[in-house]
Amino acid sequence: MRELGARPVFADIEPRSLCLDPDSVDAVVTSSTVAVVPVHLFGHPADMVCLQGLAQRRGLQVVDVGVRPHVVAVDAIRRRQCASYLDARLRGVVVPTAATGIEHAYTDYVVRVPGNGRPDRDAFKRALQARGVACYVPVRTPAHRTAEFRADVRLPESERAADETLALPLDASTTNRELQRVVSACNGLGGLVMESAC
Repeated sequence: MRELGARPVFADIEPRSLCLDPDSVDAVVTSSTVAVVPVHLFGHPADMVCLQGLAQRRGLQVVDVGVRPHVVAVDAIRRRQCASYLDARLRGVVVPTAATGIEHAYTDYVVRVPGNGRPDRDAFKRALQARGVACYVPVRTPAHRTAEFRADVRLPESERAADETLALPLDASTTNRELQRVVSACNGLGGLVMESAC
């Protein structure tokens, strides 16, 4: 978009889906705005119905440059089964949720580690890795804080997500034994998060 002379203006994310928040988009639209560019994250699609409705009301285009989550049907079923298993058993982290009527593809299983932010999440990540859980931080720096796009704007939900999110291992080939290892490791560290937050 920048190659075409467009200047990006950032809007915040919706805290549950981690995708672009239509209300935040509406708040930053000006007479100079020509398009909305949603991003689909971690297997959860952006709220295209609301974003397209907003764009129509405000005379804007929706440019869907992101790849919509797509997983082969059999793999999608297994990923959802694995996610459901984790959702029901994990403690001490905030599990991902899908918006009403949305099928989450769970291309990444991204949880939030509550506490004081990045130090707590990073300590939790290191402790999980020490227990053999291959987790990683999915977004270290929100786009509006990167050198390429540095914007003088505060987006609290995006910043909080960058500080708190952690991707746990999950794919269609994940076994129940591997899922149980993730649950045991995470739940065994619940006290670590609470102590770090004090």
